[in-house]
Amino acid sequence: MKSDYLMHIQFSPERSLQEQIREHLLEAIRNGIFGNNALPSCRKLASMLRVSRNTVVLVYDRLVDEGYLISQERSGYFANHNALSENPFPTPNQLNHLNPDQFSAKPAHFWFKRVKHDVTTQRNIAKPSNWKDYPYPFLFGQPDHALFPLNHWRECCRLSQRAGIVKDWISDSIDNDDLALVKQLQTNVLPKRSIQASQDQILITIGTQNSLYLLARLLGDKETRLAVEEPGYPDVRNIFSSHGATIVPINVDCQGIEINDNLKSCDYVYVTPSHQVPTNVTMSMQRRQALLHAAEKYDFVIIEDDYESEINVLSQASPSLKSLDTNGRVIYIGSLSKSLSPGLRLGYMVADAPLIDAARALRRLMYRHPPANNQRTCALFISLGYYDAYLRKLRKCYQQRWTTMRQALMNHLPQCITTATVGGSAFWLKLPNHTDCEQFTAVARDIGVLVEPGTIHFSRFQKDHRRYIRLGYSAIDSDKIELGIKKLAQLLNEKA
Repeated sequence: MKSDYLMHIQFSPERSLQEQIREHLLEAIRNGIFGNNALPSCRKLASMLRVSRNTVVLVYDRLVDEGYLISQERSGYFANHNALSENPFPTPNQLNHLNPDQFSAKPAHFWFKRVKHDVTTQRNIAKPSNWKDYPYPFLFGQPDHALFPLNHWRECCRLSQRAGIVKDWISDSIDNDDLALVKQLQTNVLPKRSIQASQDQILITIGTQNSLYLLARLLGDKETRLAVEEPGYPDVRNIFSSHGATIVPINVDCQGIEINDNLKSCDYVYVTPSHQVPTNVTMSMQRRQALLHAAEKYDFVIIEDDYESEINVLSQASPSLKSLDTNGRVIYIGSLSKSLSPGLRLGYMVADAPLIDAARALRRLMYRHPPANNQRTCALFISLGYYDAYLRKLRKCYQQRWTTMRQALMNHLPQCITTATVGGSAFWLKLPNHTDCEQFTAVARDIGVLVEPGTIHFSRFQKDHRRYIRLGYSAIDSDKIELGIKKLAQLLNEKA
């Protein structure tokens, strides 16, 4: 008996037809749609879906090979119930017939007492998940998808799946990193920051936050004092404070973090010297030397988050603190997530071997190692020159957007410009007196302009801190920058 089932698929251009047809057929089979009846013939299903008959034939033949379908000569294709019976869990169709009361259990009240370290109350940067739907997304840290070299990345994914390479990453690496990626960091990435490191001084992580968490877990407790920039990166405050550390905010001026007596009592000092988060100030060479001298004098360790070191539009990048360190006082944190892709979640830490050994042992308890296939793909991407080519493309694009943004701000919001920057992917602005940044960003959002309130970057609550906003330009089209700035200027004029 032939099935009267009518299939309709809203095909997506981002996925193959075979993939989408297969997915819908498997869902129908699992839901028992066909029962003991034959599936639609290849010709009939092709007519329903308005695809070629060969496309359906290929899908059916593959499902037969995998045991989901049984082909009976002159009768058609039937669902293989034996394959489905191997699944011990109820199908969605079976779940529909269960008693709803079985799923109506109330949340247990005792979790509030059992959770020992609740971080849900911490202040975090918040961004709308549908930010792409806004016409003027001045958001920080989001990439322009059109710039990503997708074809090159696909090529590296394909190369990483060759028989001779798969054996390197398909097995559990225990606590080891992919040596190919470590080598590329040693030869092609770190030297650009004048850093020389041996294999035992490098640890691959799943991004900057992961590196900071490992350090906080290893180095932080109730006796630890961590100096952070003010304003600064909220995540480092949250991560270290959740491990009991005391946060000591240190003001930032036009040369970077200030060197003052508050550093004397600190065990660690966290800085973002290449482009300070969020002001984008680049730490001067004089201030770098002063910070290293203070570290030796007051016996503290520097955690250098070398964020956006690649994005310089007006000058060459300054040497990293790690490259200037002769006493082992600097822990260096880098990331491929922002320069390559935020979704990739790959970073690295460079420090003396004893600390890397301890971090590797702790990482093993958490997730053993980052996905080895991603590591190898990234290693190939760097070794074949695609990473450097992408950075050149990124710098060229960012230089044009930085110039457009700077000019638009000078033309329409000159009263809001705060610091002179040489790069980075955002501007830090101060609104006029009596303008609350959180109220202002909410109103701007209503007219399609996304900007970030600056209050989250301050650890202390002062009235003046509610006047700052951050405008990123990495995710907005160049031709929309000036119009978006004009809209912000109009809002300020309306409030004046």
